[in-house]
Amino acid sequence: MSRFWSDVARRLSPYVPGEQPRRAGLVKLNTNENPYPPSPRALAVLSSDIGPSLRLYPDPNSLRLKAAVARSTGLDRANVFVGNGSDEVLALGFLAFFTGGPALRFPDVTYSFYPVYCQLFGVEAERIALADDFRVDLRRYRGGQGGVLFPNPNAPTGIAVSRDEIEALLREEPGRLVVVDEAYVDFGAESAAALVPRFENLLVVQTLSKSRSLAGLRVGYALGQPDLIAALDRVKNSFNSYPIDRVAERVAVAALDDDAYFRECRDRIVATRTQTTSRLEALGFEVLPSSANFVFVHHPRVEASQLFERLRARDILVRYFEQPRIDRHLRITIGTEEEMLRLVSALDEIVRAA
Repeated sequence: MSRFWSDVARRLSPYVPGEQPRRAGLVKLNTNENPYPPSPRALAVLSSDIGPSLRLYPDPNSLRLKAAVARSTGLDRANVFVGNGSDEVLALGFLAFFTGGPALRFPDVTYSFYPVYCQLFGVEAERIALADDFRVDLRRYRGGQGGVLFPNPNAPTGIAVSRDEIEALLREEPGRLVVVDEAYVDFGAESAAALVPRFENLLVVQTLSKSRSLAGLRVGYALGQPDLIAALDRVKNSFNSYPIDRVAERVAVAALDDDAYFRECRDRIVATRTQTTSRLEALGFEVLPSSANFVFVHHPRVEASQLFERLRARDILVRYFEQPRIDRHLRITIGTEEEMLRLVSALDEIVRAA
């Protein structure tokens, strides 16, 4: 630790992402990536003659991408903000709306970047406990003055809340900003995007990393009424006025416009999730009801840490969180049908030997 570090850098406990191994042949079910390739239309952009234009800065307003997001969500371009992945969009949202304000409320078991951003941007955090069944109970977020932030579906549990529940919170708390992080919404939850025109206190954040198979591209976006988008633009333009490069914008637009391919891959993942859930339950696992591209599981006889290590010894990576309330669970990304059969076969061997 250098003497030149700021007090903020000294205090930070950085987010720890899932392992990204370099060894080939692993079944990688630990970081919620889509098992299928991006849209052929998106891949075609990468082979097009885009090279000469890279000497020019990209459009600072990403108008083509915003228009594609608007088409995809049924909103207007004025309702759209774009950034380098939903993590950056969320970070800019912390700066635009929560820094220096009352405590921000978010679940006690959730995406672990939220408390990191609170540290980084000096935001007071108030963690709201999940219900005993691991659900986000939005009734617990009523009252207070600060903003509300939660993923829908939640991570790492995969459990979703309904749009009606979100609308009730927005109606009852008109003076508080509610941010819904919809990174996994396409796999079975109800998006709150349709509520944006009616509620000035709603910001919806989505990403192309999961359901559009573009985790390596880093494109995310926020949906809100124009005044909220203006605040995000103000912060973005004070930090990096060119967040989306020319290649990323063209690939993202192509992926968003290929709705048929998106639905085909999404439906395959949902079907595999249903099949995998049944197979795991047949092995004695308790599987939380998931609306995401992963399942959160627990076995009553075998510790999650042991399952994690024994799967790893078989070249299968899943995610284990050594933290209170969830240290007996594993989060397992839904891969291809063949990958999930290999996982279930390995777990069958491990559980029988326990």
